[in-house]
Amino acid sequence: DVLEEIGVNANNGLRSVFETIEAKLSKDQASAILSDFEACYEERPWLAMVNSDKGITNLHVPSDVIVDASMPNVIRDSGGMWNKVGELEDTKCLIPDRSYATMYQEVISYCKAYGQFDVSTMGSVSNVGLMAQKAQEYGSHDKTFEIPTSGTVCVRDNKSGEVYFQHQVGKGDIWRMCQTKDVAIRDWVKLAVSRARATGARAIFWLDAHRAHDAVLIEKVNHYLKDHDLSGLDISIMKPADAARVTCERCTDGRDTISVTGNVLRDYLTDLFPIIELGTSAKMLSIVPLLAGGGLYETGAGGSAPKHVQQFLSEGHLRWDSLGEYLATAVAIAQLGETTGNDKAKKMGDALNTAIGHLLDNRKSPSRRVNEIDNRATTFYVALYWSQALAEVDPAFQPVYEKLSAARSRIVEELKASQNKGMDIGGYYLVDPKKASEAMRPCPTLNQIIDEL
Repeated sequence: DVLEEIGVNANNGLRSVFETIEAKLSKDQASAILSDFEACYEERPWLAMVNSDKGITNLHVPSDVIVDASMPNVIRDSGGMWNKVGELEDTKCLIPDRSYATMYQEVISYCKAYGQFDVSTMGSVSNVGLMAQKAQEYGSHDKTFEIPTSGTVCVRDNKSGEVYFQHQVGKGDIWRMCQTKDVAIRDWVKLAVSRARATGARAIFWLDAHRAHDAVLIEKVNHYLKDHDLSGLDISIMKPADAARVTCERCTDGRDTISVTGNVLRDYLTDLFPIIELGTSAKMLSIVPLLAGGGLYETGAGGSAPKHVQQFLSEGHLRWDSLGEYLATAVAIAQLGETTGNDKAKKMGDALNTAIGHLLDNRKSPSRRVNEIDNRATTFYVALYWSQALAEVDPAFQPVYEKLSAARSRIVEELKASQNKGMDIGGYYLVDPKKASEAMRPCPTLNQIIDEL
């Protein structure tokens, strides 16, 4: 009753609950209620932690622990997550979903039976996702509702009044509308066939005939596949659990697979297999051709961004790995060159890919620990290697390469000296541009070279 009176909203996570209690109750009242919460931790099973040192559980902020980023790490860590004393502990995962959670159970069962994947030989899993025109029940779309009262939700035609479908719901239910446009499905099928033809890999549509939405999609997929030459291609349709099993088997055998999925599974799978293979999805690039031409180049955050920001603000060390952004930039510049016939753009894109290769060969990716190489130093090395690669094809870049190379030791020391101190960027989602620039460009020597270009 007290929590309701002071306007506590549990949907915003435990941190919001605790802050409201401390702000609106007396010190004694707040202390008593917070002690009750602490007692729950002692009497009930421990919760997985986002930050063990600060006692932050996965219930503190809704976005801190999310399905697509958490489950792959649980699988990679043999079923464990971090507990309140900073140790991996066997974990029970609860996913309130029957359309997609079966896929994770299948991967877990496979790993329990056959052990960890050999990352040096395992096959890769690329994805062709049904995304266009707000396809499917993706969380950021405007189709999710918290039901205010018990009753019936009807989806009907605005003009004729025809009821397409309806669901009985109760107060507090989360109801999400799922819709997909025909033009998006047709393009999705075309992209799947194109990728299968280009790579020679098996393509699997992850669709369950027992789910109403998927059943309609299966009809359309089978219809639009007839528009393409499928000779020599291996294209099939499987329910998610079966598709996950076959994909895992192919990974173990070192064979590549194309997962052709709806929007939610696209989000899940573009984290799942990169994290199993590399430990992060930030090193993965997703290329999405757009219906009207052009492309969308996306890299995963792996759900880790909040923790990285916390460390940056407290220690001045940004461990975020921008490899995905570097790759996206290279591909975007190269495609610009291809579509416009701009040879200089193609050379810049190719040179950036060469630079990324040097970056990985020389192990200049960000470290997790303060006073070691972080994102800003990694970006310097990208600039150094990129200018070197460009100088080999265009003498105009030789001077900047020589300057960066000659100042390398001084730049590295200045970047290192900027760490181990708190950072003020003037906000979280909306930062102060001047403060953020000063935090991200703390090296006078490097700044001078770049500003003189």
